[in-house]
Amino acid sequence: MEAPGKLRMTTQRQVIMDVLKSVTSHPTAGELCTMVRRRLPRISLGTVYRNLDILSRAGMLQKIDVAGQEMRFDGNTMNHYHLRCMECGRVFDVDMDLLPGVEQQVAQESGFEVLGHRLEFVGRCQSCREFQDTRQ
Repeated sequence: MEAPGKLRMTTQRQVIMDVLKSVTSHPTAGELCTMVRRRLPRISLGTVYRNLDILSRAGMLQKIDVAGQEMRFDGNTMNHYHLRCMECGRVFDVDMDLLPGVEQQVAQESGFEVLGHRLEFVGRCQSCREFQDTRQ
Protein backbone atom coordinates (compact mmCIF):
# COMPACT_ATOMS: atom_id res chain seq x y z
CA MET A 1 0.00 0.00 0.00
CA GLU A 2 1.26 3.48 -0.88
CA ALA A 3 1.93 5.92 1.93
CA PRO A 4 -0.55 8.82 1.88
CA GLY A 5 0.71 11.58 -0.41
CA LYS A 6 3.59 9.41 -1.65
CA LEU A 7 2.69 7.75 -4.93
CA ARG A 8 5.49 5.52 -6.17
CA MET A 9 5.81 6.00 -9.92
CA THR A 10 6.35 2.45 -11.16
CA THR A 11 7.42 1.74 -14.73
CA GLN A 12 3.87 0.64 -15.53
CA ARG A 13 2.35 3.85 -14.13
CA GLN A 14 4.91 6.00 -15.94
CA VAL A 15 4.23 4.31 -19.29
CA ILE A 16 0.46 4.60 -18.78
CA MET A 17 0.84 8.33 -18.03
CA ASP A 18 3.25 8.88 -20.94
CA VAL A 19 0.87 7.20 -23.38
CA LEU A 20 -2.21 8.95 -21.99
CA LYS A 21 -0.54 12.37 -22.17
CA SER A 22 0.56 11.69 -25.77
CA VAL A 23 -3.01 11.41 -27.07
CA THR A 24 -6.08 13.65 -27.08
CA SER A 25 -8.54 10.86 -27.87
CA HIS A 26 -9.62 10.28 -24.24
CA PRO A 27 -9.22 6.49 -24.57
CA THR A 28 -11.10 3.80 -22.70
CA ALA A 29 -9.04 1.48 -20.48
CA GLY A 30 -9.10 -1.15 -23.23
CA GLU A 31 -7.90 1.29 -25.87
CA LEU A 32 -5.20 2.57 -23.54
CA CYS A 33 -4.11 -0.99 -22.73
CA THR A 34 -3.63 -1.67 -26.46
CA MET A 35 -1.46 1.45 -26.77
CA VAL A 36 0.55 0.66 -23.61
CA ARG A 37 1.22 -2.90 -24.85
CA ARG A 38 3.37 -1.45 -27.64
CA ARG A 39 5.86 -0.59 -24.87
CA LEU A 40 4.92 -3.17 -22.23
CA PRO A 41 3.67 -6.23 -24.17
CA ARG A 42 2.86 -8.31 -21.07
CA ILE A 43 0.74 -5.73 -19.19
CA SER A 44 -2.79 -6.95 -18.44
CA LEU A 45 -6.02 -5.00 -18.74
CA GLY A 46 -6.55 -5.51 -15.00
CA THR A 47 -3.20 -3.89 -14.24
CA VAL A 48 -4.09 -0.94 -16.47
CA TYR A 49 -7.46 -0.55 -14.69
CA ARG A 50 -5.86 -0.70 -11.23
CA ASN A 51 -3.21 1.85 -12.13
CA LEU A 52 -5.74 4.18 -13.78
CA ASP A 53 -7.72 4.13 -10.55
CA ILE A 54 -4.61 4.85 -8.44
CA LEU A 55 -3.45 7.64 -10.78
CA SER A 56 -6.94 9.15 -10.83
CA ARG A 57 -7.19 9.17 -7.03
CA ALA A 58 -3.75 10.83 -6.94
CA GLY A 59 -5.07 13.60 -9.22
CA MET A 60 -2.70 12.74 -12.06
CA LEU A 61 -5.42 12.06 -14.63
CA GLN A 62 -9.14 12.62 -15.08
CA LYS A 63 -11.81 9.95 -15.30
CA ILE A 64 -14.56 10.94 -17.70
CA ASP A 65 -17.55 9.01 -16.47
CA VAL A 66 -21.11 9.30 -17.75
CA ALA A 67 -23.78 6.80 -16.74
CA GLY A 68 -24.32 4.19 -19.43
CA GLN A 69 -21.07 4.98 -21.25
CA GLU A 70 -17.69 3.31 -20.99
CA MET A 71 -15.34 5.35 -18.81
CA ARG A 72 -12.67 7.32 -20.63
CA PHE A 73 -9.45 8.86 -19.36
CA ASP A 74 -7.75 12.21 -19.89
CA GLY A 75 -4.11 12.99 -19.12
CA ASN A 76 -4.87 16.70 -19.07
CA THR A 77 -5.75 17.55 -15.47
CA MET A 78 -6.19 21.28 -16.13
CA ASN A 79 -9.81 22.38 -15.87
CA HIS A 80 -11.28 22.24 -19.37
CA TYR A 81 -14.52 21.31 -21.08
CA HIS A 82 -15.42 18.29 -23.20
CA LEU A 83 -17.65 17.36 -26.11
CA ARG A 84 -19.11 13.83 -26.15
CA CYS A 85 -20.58 12.25 -29.28
CA MET A 86 -23.79 10.45 -28.33
CA GLU A 87 -23.44 8.09 -31.30
CA CYS A 88 -19.84 6.87 -31.24
CA GLY A 89 -19.01 7.80 -27.62
CA ARG A 90 -15.79 9.63 -28.48
CA VAL A 91 -14.79 12.58 -26.29
CA PHE A 92 -13.10 15.75 -27.53
CA ASP A 93 -11.59 18.75 -25.74
CA VAL A 94 -13.34 22.11 -26.19
CA ASP A 95 -10.89 24.87 -27.06
CA MET A 96 -12.46 27.75 -25.13
CA ASP A 97 -11.87 29.77 -22.01
CA LEU A 98 -13.52 28.61 -18.80
CA LEU A 99 -16.76 30.33 -17.89
CA PRO A 100 -15.73 33.16 -15.55
CA GLY A 101 -17.29 33.21 -12.10
CA VAL A 102 -19.46 30.13 -12.61
CA GLU A 103 -18.21 28.36 -9.48
CA GLN A 104 -18.73 31.43 -7.29
CA GLN A 105 -22.22 31.98 -8.73
CA VAL A 106 -23.24 28.37 -8.08
CA ALA A 107 -21.80 28.52 -4.55
CA GLN A 108 -23.61 31.77 -3.82
CA GLU A 109 -26.96 30.57 -5.14
CA SER A 110 -26.80 27.09 -3.61
CA GLY A 111 -24.87 27.52 -0.38
CA PHE A 112 -22.68 24.66 -1.62
CA GLU A 113 -18.91 24.75 -1.17
CA VAL A 114 -17.86 24.39 -4.80
CA LEU A 115 -14.41 22.85 -5.17
CA GLY A 116 -14.39 22.68 -8.95
CA HIS A 117 -16.57 21.86 -11.91
CA ARG A 118 -16.70 19.79 -15.05
CA LEU A 119 -18.71 20.67 -18.10
CA GLU A 120 -19.55 18.32 -20.92
CA PHE A 121 -21.43 19.19 -24.09
CA VAL A 122 -23.23 16.37 -25.87
CA GLY A 123 -24.18 15.97 -29.50
CA ARG A 124 -22.97 14.29 -32.67
CA CYS A 125 -19.41 14.59 -33.94
CA GLN A 126 -18.58 15.58 -37.48
CA SER A 127 -17.71 12.01 -38.51
CA CYS A 128 -21.04 10.64 -37.29
CA ARG A 129 -22.96 13.49 -38.96
CA GLU A 130 -21.13 12.90 -42.26
CA PHE A 131 -21.78 9.14 -42.03
CA GLN A 132 -25.48 9.83 -41.44
CA ASP A 133 -25.57 12.19 -44.42
CA THR A 134 -24.11 9.53 -46.74
CA ARG A 135 -26.78 7.04 -45.62
CA GLN A 136 -29.67 9.34 -46.60
